[in-house]
Order: sequence, then structure tokens, then C-alpha cells
Amino acid sequence: MKQASFFDFVNKAIVSVFFIGYLPLIPGTFGSLAGLGLFYLLSQGNSSVYLLSLAIVILLGLSAGGRAEKLFNKKDPSRVVIDEVAGILVALVFMPLDLRIIILGFILFRIFDTVKPYPADKIQNLHGAVGIMADDIIAGLYTNIVLQVVLNLAKARGM
Repeated sequence: MKQASFFDFVNKAIVSVFFIGYLPLIPGTFGSLAGLGLFYLLSQGNSSVYLLSLAIVILLGLSAGGRAEKLFNKKDPSRVVIDEVAGILVALVFMPLDLRIIILGFILFRIFDTVKPYPADKIQNLHGAVGIMADDIIAGLYTNIVLQVVLNLAKARGM
């Protein structure tokens, strides 16, 4: 039996977001919730810190995601949830710290991440880190677009 290396352990910790991805039943939802916690922490600062943190999460996912497929011996393993963290952060970029927007964003992101509208449905079939990360980033972009429309309609109506 092959003994796991320290680097494999670190890789698993990164892609599972400190082992949140090991929670049973709905690890993607738990990963998205972890992303909401990070959103809350990052939204307290300025947007440059948020964008830098988002870039770091995406880069970590891209650098560790491909190795994760080999470690778990599966394409886009369910234990990998750093993609959900990145996706929800994309979904909420430039959003106000408003509970209604956050809840709507969470629900929309989970729907888009599950349904995988084009081109996410095609991109998720790619092997490696791009296949793991890109479909969630696209789901985040779709969510952000819908939230921007909702916010602009609310402003136009004086809400």
C-alpha cells in the first residue's frame, strides 16, 4: 500500500477546503456555504482584497485540482469543493452585504451549478483542474448577472 505524502495531504486539504468536502450527502452545498463565510469576511474590507482573494482561490483550485483527480482516482471528485467556493465568490463579487441578495445568490448559484447551462455543461467534461473549476466559475458568472439585473430593477423601482 502506498503511503500518502505530506504534499498529498496538503492538496486534499486545499481542494476539500480544510476537509469540508468530506462531509456526507451534499459536499458541494457545504462548500458553497464555506464560500459564503469567506464572502462575509472579505466583504468587510475593500474590493481589491476581495478580488485578490478570489484570484488566490481560483489559482489554488487550478493548481491543486488536477492532482486531486489523481489522488481520488475520479473525475471531478465530490470531495473537491474549492470550485464551489470560487463559484460563490464570483457570484457575489461587487454585491452588497444584504441578506436577501446573499440568499438569492446562494440559491441561484446552486441551481446554475446543478443544471450547468451552456457552456458549463461542455466545459465540465474537460479533465483536470479546468474541468473542475470552470463550470462553477461560469455558474457564478450567471448568478452574478442575474443578481445585477435584480439589483438594477430594484433601484429603478426605488426599492
